[in-house]
Amino acid sequence: MKLDVITLFPELVEQIVAWGVVGRAADRGLLDLVTRNPRDHALDVHRTVDDRPYGGGPGMLMRPEPLAAAIREARESLPSAKVLYLSPQGRVFDQAYAAELAAQPELILLCGRYEGVDERLLAREVDAEVSIGDYVLSGGEPAAMVMVDAIARLLDGALGHSESAEQDSFSDGLLDCPHFTRPEVWEGQAIPAVLKSGDHKAIAKWRRQQALGRTALRRPELLERLELNKEDRRLLAEFSEQPLDG
Repeated sequence: MKLDVITLFPELVEQIVAWGVVGRAADRGLLDLVTRNPRDHALDVHRTVDDRPYGGGPGMLMRPEPLAAAIREARESLPSAKVLYLSPQGRVFDQAYAAELAAQPELILLCGRYEGVDERLLAREVDAEVSIGDYVLSGGEPAAMVMVDAIARLLDGALGHSESAEQDSFSDGLLDCPHFTRPEVWEGQAIPAVLKSGDHKAIAKWRRQQALGRTALRRPELLERLELNKEDRRLLAEFSEQPLDG
């Protein structure tokens, strides 16, 4: 995937490809991330990219000219890319959307700052707005980094194990099940016996039940979006009896 991020703080965003899964994806040639600074397209010697809003009000808005020039420059390299603006008014970014975007060969992310950007720029140059949650950040850079991380781990070959992404929380609409590693007993707490049984069918059943139960307890609204089959409903009904050792 080729990904352009338009940002006033390129050094910040570039850190996402310096570490961990995203860094390995970049090293393996699975992800090519480029940053572009709108200040490079400013119209004055002071590299100004913001101005006061018409109609008054607090704060400053990002001017359309530098942003449009940066987007158009990015599109020269990525002609088929959609431009996504990081905005609290956009579509909520979730695992399904991450998978949808990971299937795209090219993508351009636009990071806003100050009180936002000129609406005419959004109408002319932006394909969609995306939000990572109902809260306010100082700019779009942290949100862009979240999106890059979520997308990169879904690229084929990015993770060490091919099933890792498939078993993540939200991959099937549920939260993930609990996980345990050595030691077998830690501070008097033993791991669930089923995980030592070697019975892969029983382990899969236990994990499914835990995922269902944990979702019901912590994020019940997620279950409302799913169509549970008869077996899922039975597992969920039994969950309250033995939530960890069932």
